[in-house]
Amino acid sequence: MLINYQKVNIVQDGNTILKDVDMQVKEGDFVYIIGKVGSGKSSLLKTMYCELDHDGPEKAEVLGRDVNTIRRRDVPALRREMGIIFQDFQLLHDRSVRKNLEFVLKATGWRKRKERTERIESVLAAVDMADKIDKMPYELSGGEQQHIAIARAVLNKPRIIIADEPTGNLDMETARHIVSLLKNISKDGTAVVMTTHNIALLDEFPGTVFRCKDGKVTDVTHEYRQMDLTEDSKD
Repeated sequence: MLINYQKVNIVQDGNTILKDVDMQVKEGDFVYIIGKVGSGKSSLLKTMYCELDHDGPEKAEVLGRDVNTIRRRDVPALRREMGIIFQDFQLLHDRSVRKNLEFVLKATGWRKRKERTERIESVLAAVDMADKIDKMPYELSGGEQQHIAIARAVLNKPRIIIADEPTGNLDMETARHIVSLLKNISKDGTAVVMTTHNIALLDEFPGTVFRCKDGKVTDVTHEYRQMDLTEDSKD
């Protein structure tokens, strides 16, 4: 189990945002978290990479670590097993795509230049961005920047990708391509947990669906099963 939350309370600035969260994520899972703005979606994701703490004696495990008791000095090692994708891309704008990705690899212990180059070329090819390797971020569209952000997230072959509204600022066609990429990544065993407002994509790219509403997190996958059942009937 990559994520195991049992009766978890999410607290921010002294206020309980979400109460009694039960959520389990295993290898290869494709998980959506939906809900209105302010419902706690992003806060829930932040607890997974220890940007936000939990409250209480509940069980909260991420990648085998108890995130209730994890020491701050151990958080970077946890995050190295994750890929994190943000809505605003968070690319370094003073360096090329190549240098953005190389920065991550150097920071995570890739010492040999040849291996770094091969890995960068491999992940860019996987997201159809090989021809953008020497471009600066400001030369790319929003969709292209998000493709690069996905490439950055998978550089270290993470066990789980956490994506906060990765399609939020994109047109529908580009959003569809982004979710398709993430879905394909999950098929190789990497779990994907993403928040989204693009409800139309949930049927097209089926997965487990959790809704944040009124301080609760509810599994509402059954509401989006029609396409999933259709796909199963073709097998």
